[in-house]
Amino acid sequence: MVEPALIKAAQAGDREALVTLLREIENQVYRTAYYLLNNEQDAMDASQDALIRIYTKIDSYEEKAQFRTWVQRIVTNICIDKFRRKKPSVSIDEHEMVFQAGDNVETEVLSAYAAEEIREAIGKLPEHHRTVVVLRYLQDFSYNEIADSLNLPLNTVKSYLFRARQQLQILLHDYQKGGVRG
Repeated sequence: MVEPALIKAAQAGDREALVTLLREIENQVYRTAYYLLNNEQDAMDASQDALIRIYTKIDSYEEKAQFRTWVQRIVTNICIDKFRRKKPSVSIDEHEMVFQAGDNVETEVLSAYAAEEIREAIGKLPEHHRTVVVLRYLQDFSYNEIADSLNLPLNTVKSYLFRARQQLQILLHDYQKGGVRG
């Protein structure tokens, strides 16, 4: 949770406060971008774009909405724009696995596999369903915060989440049964 005094100082032109504010939110911004775009490089680009936009638009933030809701709206809009322009690409970095000495390799592999299955399933959701899933389950937003962030009616958010959970259940069916898709 970002301190309101820090936000006010940043809005008043305190450069140090603004830098501190950006550092406090950068992980949250990246995490949202990564799960929406499902690609590390694209997420880094979107995060940078979002942080720059927050930097330049901090004075337009009004306390009508929560600060994190305002930030998520910026990140989500940038990701949606990138998603629409995105051309298929493969990152070599995403295919590397690194194990640390002493770790249980089998557990590491199963955990990595489960995380990848879930990430892939989320990536297969329609854009609007993926966005509400990321905000709800990865950013821990309330339904009202999601509605505010995406400028949607509350019932639409609930409907999107319901349908997204149904789709995820179908997409993850093989994994839940212990099967391997191929």
